[in-house]
Amino acid sequence: MRKSFNGLVALVKGVLQEDPLSGSLFVFFNRRGNYMKLVVWDRTGFCLFAKRLEQGRFHLPGDAEKQELNEQSLCLILDGIMLGKRRRMR
Repeated sequence: MRKSFNGLVALVKGVLQEDPLSGSLFVFFNRRGNYMKLVVWDRTGFCLFAKRLEQGRFHLPGDAEKQELNEQSLCLILDGIMLGKRRRMR
């Protein structure tokens, strides 16, 4: 994932069809699922945060390209907790 501020803001505008100045958090994950970037406008400029897992992957709920998450769900994903349905082992 090579994109920085300008590239991620362009994705928010073009692909996600959202306003990057809205104050919403926009989170992007790489294909392997072990690296994420978060971009947000804080009224004075864009902030970019990144996290790379040394082991394992982020567990995302579903396969949709665009999802809305609440704060609690985002925190669980960043902590490595799997969201969604759980299957019982028989």
